[in-house]
Amino acid sequence: MDLYEYQARDMFEAHGVPVLAGEVAETPEQARAAAERIGPKSGGVVVVKAQVKTGGRGKAGGVKVARSPEEAQALAAQILGMDIKGHTVKRVMIAQGAQIAQEYYFSLLLDRANRSYLAMCSVEGGMDIETLAVEHPDKLARVQVDPLVGLDPAMAAQIVSEAGFPEADAAAVADVLVKLGDVYVGEDATLVEVNPLVKTADGSIIALDGKVTLDNNAAFRHADHEALVDHSATDPLEIMATDLNLNYVKLDGNIGIIGNGAGLVMSTLDVVAYAGEEFTAKDGTHPRPANFLDIGGGADASVMANGLDVIFEDAQVKAVFVNVFGGITACDQVADGIVKAYEILAGHGKQPKPLVVRLDGNNAEKGRAILDGAALPQLERVDTMDGAARRVAELASLAD
Repeated sequence: MDLYEYQARDMFEAHGVPVLAGEVAETPEQARAAAERIGPKSGGVVVVKAQVKTGGRGKAGGVKVARSPEEAQALAAQILGMDIKGHTVKRVMIAQGAQIAQEYYFSLLLDRANRSYLAMCSVEGGMDIETLAVEHPDKLARVQVDPLVGLDPAMAAQIVSEAGFPEADAAAVADVLVKLGDVYVGEDATLVEVNPLVKTADGSIIALDGKVTLDNNAAFRHADHEALVDHSATDPLEIMATDLNLNYVKLDGNIGIIGNGAGLVMSTLDVVAYAGEEFTAKDGTHPRPANFLDIGGGADASVMANGLDVIFEDAQVKAVFVNVFGGITACDQVADGIVKAYEILAGHGKQPKPLVVRLDGNNAEKGRAILDGAALPQLERVDTMDGAARRVAELASLAD
């Protein structure tokens, strides 16, 4: 789960990371009131910052300096509702102004390939850090951090040294890096990024902007993380799937996908996307996957029924492909789930969408017999994965 900047700021503060004052506002009037409280800390200057989970806010006009509460209100009115890379701004953070002497960059992330953490640090931070990483990789220190040790003072000192910080600032920067490491481990994060980490005119080292990504697999250890979830920004179908304990991700296509096992589902997405290139829908687009949905290796009939219920709720879906290779999940259980899903739909007065089913593996013949005997409307069985993908793409292209 990605956090908004104001949430990252609060988390940093809780772990002792030096930050400036900041308050979140959802209306221009709230922005003005926040500026009245925060402005005196920095000579009346505050920064109005769009709160969206994407980069490039500054270049898009989502970060503005205000020198009075009235100006903060006016700027918040401009920024609220703004579209930044497809994200609508619903909140702004009113942040204390700072006299910046130098901008740095720091991040700590999970390096799965090396089974370690990776710290990246540079004395040249700011908006163009991505360009710096590509054009001047020598200016971005990359240091592997042992997860069993963590980012302790010795490791922080090594990072600071390799990044080339001046000796006069090394100790202060290292101290902040240790605290950011505490955020990373203590909150079960997969990314903690500060850009910029700044040196102010009085020599203080401050985390001026923060980005944090939390590991959802560790949510059971952090009951307080639930309060950080922005349900208003979550697709309703993903919320519905989460409530049903389904591994579902919404995509932008028109073919619903269900499979058992992440590898099979990923392969199915590729095969369907490839098959879709053969057909053109009435709106001129090629049929493509509308979701990722893995019912898992031990799914029973109710899980299959829940999966179809979620996908049938998606107005974008024109046809559905159920691709199952029976193992722990036997094909007859999948077939029973499909029949059950149709019964649920009928009970709710809903009409099913074209459904192509491919069953193979454990109890495949029994599962096929169940579907054939049920004679479900708009359901077709195809025995091969490629053939089923091509057929579901064709059906999606013909739908209204």
